[in-house]
Amino acid sequence: MDDTITASRAETAARDAYLALLKRCLTRYSGSDIFLGAPLQKPRWATDDTTTLRDLEEGRYAHQDADTMVGWLRLDNIRACVESVLREQIPGDLVETGVWRGGTCMYMRGILRAWGETERKVWVADSFAGFPEPDLERYPADRQFTGPLAEQSLADVPYSHSIGLTEVRRRFASYDLLDEQVEFLEGYFRDTIPTAPIGQIAVLRLDGDLYESTDVVLRNLYDKLSVGGYCIIDDFSLPPCVKAVEDFRAERGITEPLEKIDWGSVFWRKTSA
Repeated sequence: MDDTITASRAETAARDAYLALLKRCLTRYSGSDIFLGAPLQKPRWATDDTTTLRDLEEGRYAHQDADTMVGWLRLDNIRACVESVLREQIPGDLVETGVWRGGTCMYMRGILRAWGETERKVWVADSFAGFPEPDLERYPADRQFTGPLAEQSLADVPYSHSIGLTEVRRRFASYDLLDEQVEFLEGYFRDTIPTAPIGQIAVLRLDGDLYESTDVVLRNLYDKLSVGGYCIIDDFSLPPCVKAVEDFRAERGITEPLEKIDWGSVFWRKTSA
């Protein structure tokens, strides 16, 4: 067998093994049981009769110490999109807006490392202080994020949604993924995204829940997304986010089809400027 072919196969196998292991570590889920983590603490609404470990894989809830809330299907989508732009040399950085503990951005950085990509950056954008107070005068669709029911939904999960920058950086460092190719953008999107020093984008992933957060990111970053790049919407199960995406696409005449990732996420590939 040709040595070049053998080396290529070995590199591919090593890349697949690293990214598969990274996915398991980030989710604390092995595919059949909890992986490198304490026993699972389920959300208050979950019962043994209605939930299974498979729900971790599907991203319906997360292990309390996981580095990401998203499940395997969404991580697989991230990998597919990033590897597509790498293979096809679509220019631009990788951006996530709304990162929680940073796990999906760690996965993006891990993919770049596995491919030996040293030029692109991963932008990690978050308030690192929880959700903003909804601006109902400008964004009335965000009313569902106010009041006792919204507060209860946050209290029902065994982890905080407000994760500080120091903690996120610590978790990046624990995977040896904190380096000059990772850029942090701290603050509410309304304050940071319009003037963010982000250039061309190859993969844009939105995970901001609110209409406002989704709208601000799309209006300020979508034009920076390269043709051939991908726009991923994590929260397409939340009506305010759905409305923001649909309003923006209608206003801009975006006709690329929305492709389903799982029960609550979609993406599309930008095919024209």
